[in-house]
Amino acid sequence: MTKSMHNRRKRNLRAALFNMPKIDLHRHLEGSLRLSTLADIARQHGVDLPSMSLEELRPYVQVVDDPPDFLSFLAKFKLLRRFYSSREAVERIAYEAVADAAEDNVRYLELRFSPVALALNQGFSFEDVVNWVILAVNRAQAEHNIQVRLIVLTNRHEPHYAPQLADIAIAKKDEGIVGLDLAGDEVNFPELDPFVEPFEKARLHGLHITAHAAEAGPAENARAVIEKLGAERIGHGVRIRENIAVMDMVNRRQVTLEVCPTSNLQTGTIHKLGQHPLFAFHQIGIPVTINTDDPSISNTTLTDEYVMANNGAGVPFSALCDMVVNAARAAFLPETEKAKLVEWFTQAMNQYKARYAAQN
Repeated sequence: MTKSMHNRRKRNLRAALFNMPKIDLHRHLEGSLRLSTLADIARQHGVDLPSMSLEELRPYVQVVDDPPDFLSFLAKFKLLRRFYSSREAVERIAYEAVADAAEDNVRYLELRFSPVALALNQGFSFEDVVNWVILAVNRAQAEHNIQVRLIVLTNRHEPHYAPQLADIAIAKKDEGIVGLDLAGDEVNFPELDPFVEPFEKARLHGLHITAHAAEAGPAENARAVIEKLGAERIGHGVRIRENIAVMDMVNRRQVTLEVCPTSNLQTGTIHKLGQHPLFAFHQIGIPVTINTDDPSISNTTLTDEYVMANNGAGVPFSALCDMVVNAARAAFLPETEKAKLVEWFTQAMNQYKARYAAQN
């Protein structure tokens, strides 16, 4: 193949993946701030920053030349907590996160957010910030071609907030909140016992459960969140490949993995994209999905993630389409709504497989 033919194929692939309707099940609101918005908020509300220059600010809130490291990646969120300085700021950030996803042809989005992160620095109530996010997201999905559901996130290092956050999620489950997530530092805070009761209560009230596990921590963490918290999906989960018994359990129970390739590289979870287990998991039948994690921090889009999965991790185009359908099947929706989503995306992906094959 000549260089020009190779470049044309790469352009065709990116165009096809951009235009293809997609699903993102694992996107953090707090990792989705536009840098331009961040600077605007800083100017308007006097946020004390290392610099007001976007380029000079970038390394503080975005992975640039950082060596891969899980805790360094999480540290980016500490500075971002200072930007939720008003109701207007919270609503703007939530609205833009949805608008940016829609611009990338994400048709169904589950956006997770931490009420603690949005509220604590400014002394807002958790209930207020949840209401602001719901209002902004509803407005955004009404104005863009996208369906959005929300997941309330609680952090491992803040277990004392979990009961209150579960109660808020339950109270708002008819207003777009569909699940509860456990996130944060699984290396230094592996203990799950404080979360068992609030997560069980959430499940009993009809909420779905996802949890970050086996990302920086061992494969056994995935088993633990499934057995103790009732996790139906696992955020990342790539290290289950280190334990055959856990990998078999995930496969038998068909627990969906929310995989985020760029983030996995930046946290050091995966050292080289060619070593990513994404396609291997898919081949043995584990339901895997491709997601962004934190578009702003990682400077990525869902289209970028699909391109990386194909070019770097060796996932064929047809398998990428299968992973979109996996995401539809794993959506935290009532069964009738989910069935419609799966049917629509199955038909769309079949068309895209045929169209891409014809072009190449």
